[in-house]
Amino acid sequence: MEEQLKQYLQQADITLTGQQVQQQVALVGLLDKWNKAYNLTSVRNPNDMLTRHIMDSVTVRPYLLGQRFIDVGTGPGLPGLPLAIAEPDKEFVLLDSLGKRIRFIRQVCHELKLDNVTAVQARVEEYQDEAQFDGVISRAFASLNDMLSWCQHLPKKNGKFYALKGLYPQDELDELTEGFEVDDIQQINVPGIDASRHIVIISKRS
Repeated sequence: MEEQLKQYLQQADITLTGQQVQQQVALVGLLDKWNKAYNLTSVRNPNDMLTRHIMDSVTVRPYLLGQRFIDVGTGPGLPGLPLAIAEPDKEFVLLDSLGKRIRFIRQVCHELKLDNVTAVQARVEEYQDEAQFDGVISRAFASLNDMLSWCQHLPKKNGKFYALKGLYPQDELDELTEGFEVDDIQQINVPGIDASRHIVIISKRS
C-alpha cells in the first residue's frame, strides 16, 4: 500500500517523507480496524480509503494559507488527520459532535504520535476559540451558506473558509449569503478518483 500511495502522491506532485507515508498508511489501517466496530465511514475497502480519504484530503494541502486550521464536521478526521500528518508544523483542531469519532481521532493521534492535532467534541455553532483560525475547512459537511452561518465566528480577521466539494456548486454559489465573497474556486484532480472535486475559498467582506 505504501508503494501505491507513493505513486498517487507523485501523480499529484505532492511530497511526503517516508515517515509521513507510513503514517498515512497506518491511518488507513486504523480506520479499517475501527470501522468494523464503529461504522466511521461508508468506505469499506482499505484501497478505496487510500484514494477517497487520504488522497482526497492531502490534495487540498497547496491551497491552505496560514498556521492554524479547524476541520469542522471532521467525521473520522477527514481531511484533518491526513493534512496534519502532511503538515506537522501546522496546528489542526478537529471538531465533531459524535463521541465515537473523537475517540477514534484521539487514538490515532496517540498511536501515530501526532502532537499538532486537538480533537474536540462539540457542535460547531457552540464552539468558541479565542485565538481563532487562519482557515476553516469543511468536507461534505454542509451547504456553503450553512457552513458560513455556523462557522463565521471561527476565522481570524483575514482567515479563509475552505469548502471541499464534489461537483462545481453553482446553485450554492448563486445563493451565497451577503457579507462573504468567493476568492477562488479550483478543480482538484485526485489520483485514483474518477470524479469531480473542487475547493471553494471564501472570505468575509471587509
